[in-house]
Amino acid sequence: MLVRFWGTRGSLPVAQPAKAIRGKVARALVAAGGRRFADQDEAEAFIDRELDFATGNSYGGNSTCVEIEAGDGAFIVCDLGSGLREFGLDALRRCADGHERTYHVFMSHLHWDHIMGFPFFAPAFDPGARIIIHAGHDDAEQALRRQQEEISFPVAFDWLRAKIEFVTLAPGTVYTIGGVQVELMEQQHSHRSFGYRFTDAEGKITIFSTDSEHKIEKMIGEADVADFFRNADLVICDTMYSLAESVSMKEDWGHSSNIVAIDLCRQGAAKRLALFHHEPTYSDDDIQRMHRESIRYEELTRQDRPLEVLCAYDGLELRL
Repeated sequence: MLVRFWGTRGSLPVAQPAKAIRGKVARALVAAGGRRFADQDEAEAFIDRELDFATGNSYGGNSTCVEIEAGDGAFIVCDLGSGLREFGLDALRRCADGHERTYHVFMSHLHWDHIMGFPFFAPAFDPGARIIIHAGHDDAEQALRRQQEEISFPVAFDWLRAKIEFVTLAPGTVYTIGGVQVELMEQQHSHRSFGYRFTDAEGKITIFSTDSEHKIEKMIGEADVADFFRNADLVICDTMYSLAESVSMKEDWGHSSNIVAIDLCRQGAAKRLALFHHEPTYSDDDIQRMHRESIRYEELTRQDRPLEVLCAYDGLELRL
């Protein structure tokens, strides 16, 4: 099972402002200390070796889109955020090399940041493509059609050339889709949200659980979530806010914290957590700081085996 992250921001796509790029360059020059590099490869080796991630790289700015490579060769995609555009272009390149042109999409929910990439999804214009959109909502088609009405977008939904189907899934049922087992769980979020559990033929498990609020004072009632995460090889979890934010000014906003995600993963004996759905106002330094604090919290509260805490970024690939 291979997991690719095409979009990891929440609520709104963001771009690095000029001042942020300037700051990264300045910090890199200071770290270089006047040394010279023979070529770009040598300079990139210095970046990998000497610079922290927030200085030498970026967590990216696209909204939610995650690809899971597993099963029978069909594409498996979670959410249709702005990261879908780049995924679609990459998918077309793979299809040109013979990849199957079937796309199984699994929707967490229908808020705009999770569907906004679909009008720019190049495979939707491929008459030989088949796109099956799976959701726990029975109004998924309405949501996608509505954002391509003339008042909002110049290309109508009916102009798309792929064969597009909509399938409504129900919690409590185990489905076999695209060669993997799929289960979903309803989550606490406006207009409902659904988490997904994907299990491949080798027993590898990935959880996609974004836009869900877990309150730290009500963790005793989260046993069903911990069980849904049970023995997962990877949990991709909504960690949009710090714990302080999630229990104060942003309580009831429908998102969770890094601390709660670690607690749930530990209760479910998960092996790896990917911090996800990053707050759009956070800089790369802010996200890196949260990642480091998360690692420290995991170390301080560890009781038996460690939980690996990763921080998702646009372009990250994880092989399970």
